[in-house]
Amino acid sequence: MKILLAEDDARLRRNIVHILKKEFHNVTEAENGQEALDHTLIEQYDLVILDWMMPKLTGIEVCQQLRNNGFNGSILMLTAKDDTEDIIKGLDSGADDYIVKPFKIEELLARVRALLRRKDKVIEQVIEIDHLQLNVDSRVFLYNNEEIDLTKNEFSLLEYLFINKGRVLTREQICIHIWGYDYDVSNNSLDALVKLVRKKIDDGQSKSRLQNVRGIGYKLREN
Repeated sequence: MKILLAEDDARLRRNIVHILKKEFHNVTEAENGQEALDHTLIEQYDLVILDWMMPKLTGIEVCQQLRNNGFNGSILMLTAKDDTEDIIKGLDSGADDYIVKPFKIEELLARVRALLRRKDKVIEQVIEIDHLQLNVDSRVFLYNNEEIDLTKNEFSLLEYLFINKGRVLTREQICIHIWGYDYDVSNNSLDALVKLVRKKIDDGQSKSRLQNVRGIGYKLREN
């Protein structure tokens, strides 16, 4: 996903960029509000992360201008302001979420994931591949129009692969999506989960729909 991070604290900005890139996001940096706004005029971003107090243009001003310009991606506001009135002001300016400094990086990543998932839902709520249909909102999975009973983790695995159909997802990406950033599961847990899902959605065909990409991870196989 393409993310723009605008933060005037250079050390914090570097740390956040480093963590986001480890999550395989394409991250652009801006050190003030005007620079952030300029980036949005030449690039499309899935998510914009804005510090509230920045030189030249504040995060609130950038947020308002983005929405006025028709930006429909997600916006996450970072700030030390924690009064209810400030939170309301941030959200009313067009932000989708708000996180108060200092924050744990795990919380920031969880909010980023939630916002990006919300974006995916807007784009495509029902994803169909061959005789398989996944409804993201109702969390229902159909095979030949019959509902398949899935556990929470089984659905989460299929959801991630369906949303990213056509892409190879690394084992780390998949594990973080299913078990969270602080996941503590054995290396075989993902393979065991994949085996369970294959039993439920493969129909005896020679090649499984969940394709193992050796040394990298998995992708959804489309006929």
